[in-house]
Amino acid sequence: MNKLIQISRELSESVDVLRFCNPVAYVYNPLRYAKEPHEMYLEKFGGGDKKTVLLGMNPGPFGMAQTGVPFGDVQMTREFLEISGKVEKPDKEHSKRLIQGFDCPRKEVSGTRVWTFVKERFETPKRFFADFFVVNYCPLVFMESSGKNLTPDKLPKNDRKQLYAICNDALRKTVDALNANNVIGIGAFAEQRAKDALAATNIRTGRILHPSPASPAANRGWAIQAEKQLEALGLIFGISR
Repeated sequence: MNKLIQISRELSESVDVLRFCNPVAYVYNPLRYAKEPHEMYLEKFGGGDKKTVLLGMNPGPFGMAQTGVPFGDVQMTREFLEISGKVEKPDKEHSKRLIQGFDCPRKEVSGTRVWTFVKERFETPKRFFADFFVVNYCPLVFMESSGKNLTPDKLPKNDRKQLYAICNDALRKTVDALNANNVIGIGAFAEQRAKDALAATNIRTGRILHPSPASPAANRGWAIQAEKQLEALGLIFGISR
């Protein structure tokens, strides 16, 4: 079995037994209900050593929550990464946050930005994944009773502690399986989690700007900024534009 698939399955089982306090009312685990496309992603692109892991926070409601792929906007996942598959339903589903899998009509702006950048900069998935791999630190989607998205950093302290311990372990195992030298957070949260999880290792950590449309900076040309940041870290070379 692919090492990453084994790590993913263990992570899924570990987080499934956790229970979260208010304001968490709904928890989705796409590692389980979107297992087929998620493991297709790991199998297709997770082989061999990688120079750098790009680390996201947790699944977006119209990205990985729907497709099982990190930053997995439906169109980019299907057309650029050429991944699709059966997506089931979470055990408890909010009426405002339905899981429609690859039938989801909504775009994931962050995912569109990430994979469009990869397509324009590297041209093919094969060229990108020769050196890079993209994972999320936390595999779970959290929502309040209203359906509002709740990021992991907003969880109650004790809930964060138990979740982070599991996610830290999974990240260390993932980095080891990929033999990666760098873990670059996509955003400040992911960078800090990488620093904490990998503090006892020689893995280099860093950060690029998060592509969220809620970020004014990201809305001013995210791809150009991300490219410059990766170049400054010595992870890509030359301007393709």
